[in-house]
Amino acid sequence: MRSSPFLPPDPRFVTTGEHPLWDQALAAVNRDLAATLPGQRPLCLVAYPGWEGDPDESERVHVALANGDSHGNSLWPEPSAAGALRAVAEAAQDTVMELLWQAWPVCTLHGLGMHVTEDAGRPSWWCAGGSRPGDPAHVRAAIGEMDTVHRPRRPNRKRRKDRGPH
Repeated sequence: MRSSPFLPPDPRFVTTGEHPLWDQALAAVNRDLAATLPGQRPLCLVAYPGWEGDPDESERVHVALANGDSHGNSLWPEPSAAGALRAVAEAAQDTVMELLWQAWPVCTLHGLGMHVTEDAGRPSWWCAGGSRPGDPAHVRAAIGEMDTVHRPRRPNRKRRKDRGPH
């Protein structure tokens, strides 16, 4: 346990079922994490005790790496699953980018970090597009569906020939 009054108290790992909307949202975000950073362990939720002197705040919940390290703002209760998904995706992005020091998720078409947006009523990952004309901004995938996005075939890459059994 931390003993300094200047350091925040240690967080506790949030158990499944305490925050059902955030649990569902985190499961979707973890699918995207697995699809784009396959070596990374799933994210989790951690809770810090509320600030002393604030009777209205019992705990602050954060999205964290599997070891409990988190970065950024705490999650606020959302009335809808879509709102919870947007909030958890943004919090996950903050944690991954700040603690792993890399943009996440990255658009495979442009190599750019993506941002959360709303597309046809669904929280989605949005890419600002390339710098060339005709390379516009676009929605890459709905959050939780990055595993359905395939890398484009590179036109200058040589194809391997299937030589059959050797």
